[in-house]
Amino acid sequence: MTSARPESDDDDGLEAAVDQAISACGGDMRSTIRALIVANEFLENEVGELMKAVARAHSRGRFQTYSG
Repeated sequence: MTSARPESDDDDGLEAAVDQAISACGGDMRSTIRALIVANEFLENEVGELMKAVARAHSRGRFQTYSG
Protein backbone atom coordinates (compact mmCIF):
# COMPACT_ATOMS: atom_id res chain seq x y z
CA MET A 1 0.00 0.00 0.00
CA THR A 2 1.36 3.41 -0.92
CA SER A 3 0.64 6.73 0.67
CA ALA A 4 -0.88 9.64 -1.25
CA ARG A 5 1.35 12.15 0.51
CA PRO A 6 4.86 12.88 -0.71
CA GLU A 7 7.84 11.73 1.31
CA SER A 8 9.00 14.24 3.89
CA ASP A 9 11.69 14.76 6.48
CA ASP A 10 9.51 12.78 8.90
CA ASP A 11 9.82 9.78 6.62
CA ASP A 12 13.60 10.19 6.59
CA GLY A 13 13.57 10.31 10.39
CA LEU A 14 11.45 7.18 10.53
CA GLU A 15 13.79 5.35 8.16
CA ALA A 16 16.77 6.42 10.27
CA ALA A 17 15.03 5.14 13.42
CA VAL A 18 14.31 1.81 11.70
CA ASP A 19 17.94 1.49 10.65
CA GLN A 20 19.07 2.36 14.18
CA ALA A 21 16.78 -0.26 15.74
CA ILE A 22 17.99 -2.95 13.36
CA SER A 23 21.60 -1.96 13.96
CA ALA A 24 21.11 -2.05 17.74
CA CYS A 25 19.98 -5.66 17.39
CA GLY A 26 22.98 -6.65 15.32
CA GLY A 27 20.99 -6.76 12.08
CA ASP A 28 18.76 -9.58 13.33
CA MET A 29 15.20 -8.77 12.26
CA ARG A 30 13.57 -11.18 14.75
CA SER A 31 15.50 -9.64 17.62
CA THR A 32 14.53 -6.18 16.41
CA ILE A 33 10.84 -7.09 16.29
CA ARG A 34 11.05 -8.77 19.69
CA ALA A 35 12.70 -5.69 21.21
CA LEU A 36 10.07 -3.40 19.72
CA ILE A 37 7.23 -5.58 21.03
CA VAL A 38 8.76 -5.59 24.52
CA ALA A 39 9.23 -1.80 24.39
CA ASN A 40 5.64 -1.33 23.22
CA GLU A 41 4.29 -3.52 26.04
CA PHE A 42 6.32 -1.53 28.55
CA LEU A 43 4.91 1.76 27.22
CA GLU A 44 1.36 0.37 27.23
CA ASN A 45 1.79 -0.60 30.88
CA GLU A 46 3.16 2.86 31.70
CA VAL A 47 0.16 4.51 30.03
CA GLY A 48 -2.19 2.26 31.98
CA GLU A 49 -0.51 3.15 35.28
CA LEU A 50 -0.62 6.86 34.47
CA MET A 51 -4.31 6.62 33.58
CA LYS A 52 -5.01 4.92 36.91
CA ALA A 53 -3.06 7.60 38.79
CA VAL A 54 -4.92 10.41 37.04
CA ALA A 55 -8.27 8.72 37.69
CA ARG A 56 -7.45 8.34 41.40
CA ALA A 57 -6.30 11.96 41.66
CA HIS A 58 -9.40 13.18 39.84
CA SER A 59 -11.74 11.14 42.07
CA ARG A 60 -10.06 12.67 45.13
CA GLY A 61 -10.44 16.19 43.79
CA ARG A 62 -6.72 16.67 43.24
CA PHE A 63 -6.99 17.00 39.50
CA GLN A 64 -9.10 19.60 37.76
CA THR A 65 -10.14 18.99 34.18
CA TYR A 66 -9.49 21.64 31.59
CA SER A 67 -12.70 23.47 30.73
CA GLY A 68 -11.20 25.63 27.96
